[in-house]
Amino acid sequence: MRKSKADTARTRERIVETASRQFRRHGISEAGLSSLMAAAGLTHGGFYRHFASKDQLVAEACHTALLSLTDGLDAHIAGKSPNHAVPLLLEKYLSRMHRDQPATGCVLAALGSELARSDAATRDAATDGFLRLAGLIARQLKTLPPDEAQDRSLAIAAAMVGAITLSRIITDAPTSNALLRSTKNYILKAARK
Repeated sequence: MRKSKADTARTRERIVETASRQFRRHGISEAGLSSLMAAAGLTHGGFYRHFASKDQLVAEACHTALLSLTDGLDAHIAGKSPNHAVPLLLEKYLSRMHRDQPATGCVLAALGSELARSDAATRDAATDGFLRLAGLIARQLKTLPPDEAQDRSLAIAAAMVGAITLSRIITDAPTSNALLRSTKNYILKAARK
């Protein structure tokens, strides 16, 4: 029996969402198509009805994950003054929960080095997501001239991604926790200048 276009779209969405979690949990190279499709409750053979290649799936999964991240952060700070929004944003992103759950967190922090070696479409998706994150931050830096807010937001977003990445690498829990805390405090000082 042939699936409707709506069913096909829902299946594709399920594959992208599952792949996004699997890539963040295991890495792009370690997440094989058979295991991705099985995690989505589908057979390997159905993959090519939806995607031309794994690279296409990686780019879509990256885009979807970053859109979800930035939309979630935006909703988290909606209606808050910049004085409250920036600390809330940092508290959410630079948290132990985010550090400890890479499968549901920021794809940039989970897959940064792999994304850097990916194809142009995937790097474009990662770039767009990073710029969305930086833009969200820049909109909270209302006391700065727009060019300075943009420059500072790029550095803040990079520090956030780097801190989560390093906090996952560090095996000593107190040092990992201190890294998150000190990065948050440093950014708060930088955002207020």
